[in-house]
Amino acid sequence: MDTHLLAKIENNMGNFSKGQKLIAKYIEEHYDKAAFMTASKLGSTVGVSESTVVRFAAELGYSGYPKLQKAMQEMIRDRLTSVQRIEVTSSRIGNSDVLESVLNQDIEKIRRTLEETSKEDFYKAVDVISKAKNIYIYAVRSAAALASFLGYYYSLIFENVNIINTNGKSNIYESMFRINKDDVMIGISFPRYSTSTVDAVKFASNRGAKVIAITDSMASPVVKPADYVIIAKSDMASVVDSLVAPLSVINALIVATVLNKKDDVYVIFNDLENIWAEYEVYEKDREE
Repeated sequence: MDTHLLAKIENNMGNFSKGQKLIAKYIEEHYDKAAFMTASKLGSTVGVSESTVVRFAAELGYSGYPKLQKAMQEMIRDRLTSVQRIEVTSSRIGNSDVLESVLNQDIEKIRRTLEETSKEDFYKAVDVISKAKNIYIYAVRSAAALASFLGYYYSLIFENVNIINTNGKSNIYESMFRINKDDVMIGISFPRYSTSTVDAVKFASNRGAKVIAITDSMASPVVKPADYVIIAKSDMASVVDSLVAPLSVINALIVATVLNKKDDVYVIFNDLENIWAEYEVYEKDREE
């Protein structure tokens, strides 16, 4: 079996020099950027010489840096299969405590999300959402949970929210055929990227709607049709899709929208609280 690049890095981490460990760490966290850097550029970015980068490639078993670069580019294009994810996760965690390792990795993804996502795009997206006539939210597979969470709260705030989580092409377009320039489409997609999500985002863009992409990288296929991009770091190398950072970003999106429409939302939730109390929606202490 051909060992995946990230598994090779983890397997060889103990043999790397200090400089090579800097390269390894950068590739693990920024493979989408490193894949298009020359050996010289990668070296200067992490603070090592070009020759150290070349030796790093050789240490991993590649005949030269171009072969390592090709492996990184293939990682972006193809992502990891489920079997490769298991291989990489096993190599990464090793004998470490699984709970501690996974939680620390999620903390790191939130930190990187805060560093890399565009605050300008974030707040422009909030403004566009607040003014949209109709809001469409599209996500499938594991990302459908994110769409459901976002849609639940937006459905309380707005009247016309459409949550679409079907893979069927006819159902996608039937659900979206009325979308136009007055509307907004929020497309949520993480590796391995769903073809149906990419198609839905392109369809919305072609119909003139404003498109907001919530994804993990500027190399994501949903970025090109999008007007605004909100980056949330996922983990393409985990056995399961890490949605901690994406959910945190969506929490921020909901909060920012509420604050943007504070007066309207206050009236809505005041009315909802009265309804919830009248019909005992939430459990409370009852007299025996």
